[in-house]
Amino acid sequence: MERGVETVIFATRWLLLPFLAGLGVAILAYLLSFGGEVAHLVLDIFTISKSDALMSMLKLVDSVLVASLVIMVIIAGYESMISKLDVDAERHGISWLGKLDAGSLKIKVATSIVAISSIHLLQAFMDVDQISNDKLMWLVIIHLTFVVSSVLLAVLDRLIAKH
Repeated sequence: MERGVETVIFATRWLLLPFLAGLGVAILAYLLSFGGEVAHLVLDIFTISKSDALMSMLKLVDSVLVASLVIMVIIAGYESMISKLDVDAERHGISWLGKLDAGSLKIKVATSIVAISSIHLLQAFMDVDQISNDKLMWLVIIHLTFVVSSVLLAVLDRLIAKH
């Protein structure tokens, strides 16, 4: 009986697959949004200011960071919880595949969030005339919270690795 229960518990890891697939569908939807932003930039490039063009490019960079983060979570989630991917990681130039544990993934997610937050903060600073001081202060506080959290995660991960 114990073996049967353990088999069922172990098989529940496959319940993550719909969540990971849902992230895949979400990133496809996000790709459409990204394409719309690229089209908007290209079609309006001669009529918008350099500042607006820069803001559009920052939105594109932000989208790439978010998409990369989601792909990283999909791949690492599948590899760490469901099954190893049967791909030649070296040939595809993704040598990190198979080496990303939960601690490393948390640090990568945290640093991605810091990078995304940095872009949002830069966008706010570029539009500083339109943003209240209170909102700007909260954006800085939130960003600093992300920075401190990611540093603490890295320190904790290093401490855990030493033991």
